[in-house]
Amino acid sequence: MTVDAAPAWTFRNHWMSHVGRHAQMQPQGTALRYRGADTTWAQLDQRCRRLAHGLRDLGVEPGDRVALLCLNHPQFVEIVLAANHLGAIAVPLNFRLTPPEVAYVLHDSGAKVVFADSLLAPALSQAGELTVIEVGSASTGQSAYDDLLGEPVEHGDVPESATALLMYTSGTTGRPKGAMLSHANLAVQSMTCIRAMETFDETDIGFMTAPFFHIAGLGSLAPNLLLGVPTVIHPLGAFDPAAVLDAYEREGATVVFNVPQQWQLLCAEQSARPRNLRLRVLTWGAAPAPASDALLRQMSSTFDGLIVAVFGQTETSPITCVLRGEESLRKLGSVGRPVATIQYRVVNEAMEDVPVGSVGEIVYRGPQVMQGYWNKPAETAAAFAGGWFHSGDLVKQDDEGFVWVVDRKKDMIISGGENIYCAEVENVIADHPDVVEVAVTGRPDPQWGEVPVAHVSLRPSAGLTLEELTAFLGDRLAAFKRPKELVILPALPRNASGKVLKTTLRQQDSSQPTGA
Repeated sequence: MTVDAAPAWTFRNHWMSHVGRHAQMQPQGTALRYRGADTTWAQLDQRCRRLAHGLRDLGVEPGDRVALLCLNHPQFVEIVLAANHLGAIAVPLNFRLTPPEVAYVLHDSGAKVVFADSLLAPALSQAGELTVIEVGSASTGQSAYDDLLGEPVEHGDVPESATALLMYTSGTTGRPKGAMLSHANLAVQSMTCIRAMETFDETDIGFMTAPFFHIAGLGSLAPNLLLGVPTVIHPLGAFDPAAVLDAYEREGATVVFNVPQQWQLLCAEQSARPRNLRLRVLTWGAAPAPASDALLRQMSSTFDGLIVAVFGQTETSPITCVLRGEESLRKLGSVGRPVATIQYRVVNEAMEDVPVGSVGEIVYRGPQVMQGYWNKPAETAAAFAGGWFHSGDLVKQDDEGFVWVVDRKKDMIISGGENIYCAEVENVIADHPDVVEVAVTGRPDPQWGEVPVAHVSLRPSAGLTLEELTAFLGDRLAAFKRPKELVILPALPRNASGKVLKTTLRQQDSSQPTGA
């Protein structure tokens, strides 16, 4: 007797197989909604596999990199899944980067093909020879993109261990690094979200405002694709709290994510002009919360629903700690407890566990930790020294397991949900002919969480204003990375070994004369 075997892909636990399953079980159900138009599960599955055919005709093979310089729209999802269907790796690009920054990521990743929205294509001006597919827009059409759609390829048997995404983070040494996230990483991220946010309701409607180039965007999409619930993709642009709340009401959104400064704006707008909302789970993350106790109380009094704060980083897919609503006010300032799917320790420089209440670096290992940094063996080895991933976060933990971030071992600023590594900014400012030395620090900001401040010493008789520095950085550094204040000093403070004392700079920067 011959037994017919089920297709291998049906046993796989990744977003291509989940979409394929929903295409069979709820073909007419809504997978994505964008500007009032629905993409059903059957359509999404078909279009992803048709685009995979076109990519294969362009020579894309397993392990190749396919880059995206796009805003949020259904085609973004299709491109990622189409590349993954072939065993290729999607490389989302931050559309806020300047042409030199985009060119570096494309060169470092070795992307074979890049998809670009028409409005963003000028950022590829320094990318060199590369196959560029213009995605277009509602006004210009999508002919170049649609021309790639062929007959649907068969579902491939892509292993969960295969790299799905290269997510570039700003570099501590001034160059971005590509964190390799596997399909298994994203599957565990989905499990974490489902548990932390109690997304067990089949009537849930996810709502996406986070950009897909950020792990908060694709990381929030992953559980929706697993569960088969609709995702409303909100058009990107300047954050308009009125438009977002109107869309929440119109679409019946139940599970939403925003960074703290966006929640501040949403609370103010909802208080001024209340909407009839179905919000069930309200999450935040990707940035420190200024005056988090006040914001939590404001959110609690403004919206009904479970408030969940999430903490992590790109290299961990990203969530490692969760603070749920019932604990938020009791544990003000905490980032929550580590999730059940990860191992962690709080250690000193010798990799010894520190006592409860003492400060140490939190290190991780587990199925949501990245595979390593793309083509950077030395950086990967340093990140995994001692067999644990070093987060760079200095924390302390109480006897109930709650974690407080005390400082960042990595010299990093988080501004509006974007990571800014000070060394990257310093390296570019140091190229200014009048700058002798420079150090960049972060300053708390009520709107953005933190903003970068540049501390410089200048050559004799030279002058420099913030406006002049901003103009110099204009085509070299993305706008969100540019300093918002310039502090001019005779010399930077240093310790006996010559290291710049950034703690001293943070204490002094508000009292020093500025170049603004």
